[in-house]
Amino acid sequence: MQSETFQNEVELRYKLYNSIFLTLPLDGIHGTGILIPLMKSECRKGLENGKSPVEILDLFFEKQTNFKTESEQLDFMFRVINYIERQVVLLDALEDAAFLDLHDPQKRGKIESIKIRLTSGERKEKIGEALKKIAVRIVLTAHPTQFYPSTVLAIIHDLIDAIQKNDLLQIKMLLTQLGKTPFFKKEKPTPYDEAKSLSWYLENIFYQSASELYDDLMKEVSNPEEQDGSILTFGFWPGGDRDGNPFVKVGTTLAVANRLRSILLSNYHKDIRKLRRRLSFKSVYEKVLELEERILQAVNGEDISSGIQQNEILNALSKIEELLVNEHDSFFVELVHEFRNKVLLFGTHFAGIDIRQDSRIIKKAFDVLCSTAPELKDQNCNLKFEDIIKLNQVVSFFQSEDEVVKDTLNLFGTIKEIQKRNGEKACNRIIISNCRGEEDVARVFAMAKMCAWQNEVPLDIIPLFETIDDLEKAAFTMRKLYENKVYAKHLLNRGKRQTIMLGFSDGTKDGGYFSANWNIYKAKENITKLSRELGITVAFFDGRGGPPARGGGNTHKFYSSLGNTIENREIQVTVQGQTISSKFGTRDSARFYQERLLSAVLENSLFDDCEKILSDTDRLVMEKLSKYSFEEYQRFKSSDKFVSYLEKMSALKYYSKANIGSRPGKRKESEKLNFEDLRAIPFVGAWSQMKQNVPGFFGVGSSLKKLEEEGLFEECISLYKSSLFFRTLVANSMQSLSKSYFKLTEYMKKDEEFGEFWTWIHDEYQLSIEMLLKVSNQDELMQTALFLKDSIHLREEMVLPLITIQQYALIKIREMERNNETNTTKYSILQKLVIRSLYGNINASRNSA
Repeated sequence: MQSETFQNEVELRYKLYNSIFLTLPLDGIHGTGILIPLMKSECRKGLENGKSPVEILDLFFEKQTNFKTESEQLDFMFRVINYIERQVVLLDALEDAAFLDLHDPQKRGKIESIKIRLTSGERKEKIGEALKKIAVRIVLTAHPTQFYPSTVLAIIHDLIDAIQKNDLLQIKMLLTQLGKTPFFKKEKPTPYDEAKSLSWYLENIFYQSASELYDDLMKEVSNPEEQDGSILTFGFWPGGDRDGNPFVKVGTTLAVANRLRSILLSNYHKDIRKLRRRLSFKSVYEKVLELEERILQAVNGEDISSGIQQNEILNALSKIEELLVNEHDSFFVELVHEFRNKVLLFGTHFAGIDIRQDSRIIKKAFDVLCSTAPELKDQNCNLKFEDIIKLNQVVSFFQSEDEVVKDTLNLFGTIKEIQKRNGEKACNRIIISNCRGEEDVARVFAMAKMCAWQNEVPLDIIPLFETIDDLEKAAFTMRKLYENKVYAKHLLNRGKRQTIMLGFSDGTKDGGYFSANWNIYKAKENITKLSRELGITVAFFDGRGGPPARGGGNTHKFYSSLGNTIENREIQVTVQGQTISSKFGTRDSARFYQERLLSAVLENSLFDDCEKILSDTDRLVMEKLSKYSFEEYQRFKSSDKFVSYLEKMSALKYYSKANIGSRPGKRKESEKLNFEDLRAIPFVGAWSQMKQNVPGFFGVGSSLKKLEEEGLFEECISLYKSSLFFRTLVANSMQSLSKSYFKLTEYMKKDEEFGEFWTWIHDEYQLSIEMLLKVSNQDELMQTALFLKDSIHLREEMVLPLITIQQYALIKIREMERNNETNTTKYSILQKLVIRSLYGNINASRNSA
């Protein structure tokens, strides 16, 4: 049914509107659009016959065009990229316009299915009690995987509306605007630019969709006034995430905090003005007017000395509600409730800015602090965990020429300032990336005491465990912290709650797909068991990217699959890049995915599902799959060809040259490409650009084959049938495989340096398809998700000329480098061709990085 809806509402409409695109009065549109189907046909036919992209495009220009000079041909390739970029936008808009028809055709929502499982007498009370114990935190990250500038996002927004109204004149006008609007950013954005771009989603999408969802949830509980809005919160990394980004400074953090507060209060002011139009009653109107004036002062920055706080607004609304109930028959009281719910959700901060920094930078800053403190000068900073955690000497002055160190030490005073003005929740979390042990956490705690707070530290200190080794010893690290008296007292002050972040992206990069997911699962189990033993509530914060290789894919199914051996009443998850625009780009889709996450955690709280409990045999199978896939991935990663293949044969180095994010492409600026310093985004993205998607499948086929050889394949099939967790892993890996197309790079098989390496990857790809189909009893990949498969197929067909052009340019660049050609103009044009081709390919994939 969904597949049929996709064909009618998306595929057929795409063909119709794409034909309109051909008629637009834009330079070169008609000629380019007419030739693209011919080019696509030549690409498909040539690649299937084993020809290289250079051979294919040379033949295309000879047979199908009058472009004889190299300059004319390169110019046409740029026009093809421009055209396909806009085709992708059209398809995005069509899918978003048909979102509810595709994902929730009955318009019932996921909460409805939970209500059905409860008897009517107990429903409201049980849901109400469960909502007090659960939470979802959606964290928007600064990671640069969004290639649409804000101007294009605005067109998409309007285009969706026009498509839903079937307004052909408006659609044609918007397509014309799209054709004239540039996609390419000439300059890198600053961290503040990134914050401005992402704050658009808070202001225009989440403010409304989250509050509407919360309003509807309150109708399902007995005593809505007992709920405090904590079930749904938002985090924000732009302006706070410093990991590998030296351009984020304390001034940036302050500016972003002020911006979030400002746009939120502006929204509040719009709402209170609407409320005033209805609440025109005696004594009520004056109270509303007072509150409106107070909010307006805050919007205009006239409340600097006594910044308006959440409680002040809530108290004013309570008085207004009391007057309505006692003197005006509760008339329009529901409008007050709706506004109050927004204030409960967003406070006066909108979203909490998370501070993130690498443990090595934190140690460097800590050492500077120690060398400054008189009591510590003679100890050479060789302090152990027990000594670090006790430090509380006030250090009001330090010396360092290192700008990053200075920023790290000044951070604590900046956090204190933000909390005073916007409330504690505005900035109360510090994430330690690359956390190697308890000493890293102790350093942050000590620095907070020495730089800002001498008594209670109003911060959640969050270790981020990323590598397989760190995941394996995570529970040991947490035990050392939990059993320390000083840290235990800190947790007591924080409500005996500890948040722990786990990195899917770097975990997969480090250990491969099966191994990373299973080791994260086990780490969560071990930490849950330990935390429960010591009476601590642990919350897991998952660092997820867009594709399955970075923890993306069917995220809600993953959370629905967690049994009671893992603390599962709170979901904290990062959302980034195209995943923000594809899942949260419209109010309909944002509402849908927020409800999916909430329903997953609500189900976990209300029901015990035997399908979520792994048997001893299941665990043995997962352990073996993890072990064998890890060994195969390590063997692959240890090859002397691994890094050089990515560096020489892929578009890896061009990610940092595309002006899409403020962060450098590597954590350390060095001549030599080092695997450890390589970021997960360009790492996964480089494989995606080649249509090889290695991180999402490598080791999967080999490990399943190994178990088959050991006579354990029936147990694998049984695991697939009984475990939603394993089915989700299989489905997400299938998605990675479906987006792979090895015919594109088959020419590499003949490469003298990398031919055998390419064949190794291709063999694992074929084996993974074979074994996943076998274990799932499917005839073809994604057989159980047909409309998603249809979408992938349409998008992959669309970008075929684009990725062929990219490979053509990469081949030509390698030829020039090999022959020491000195034509700098041509070399520069070819590099620009690669960079421009990144855009459309990533946007078409919607979750490729």
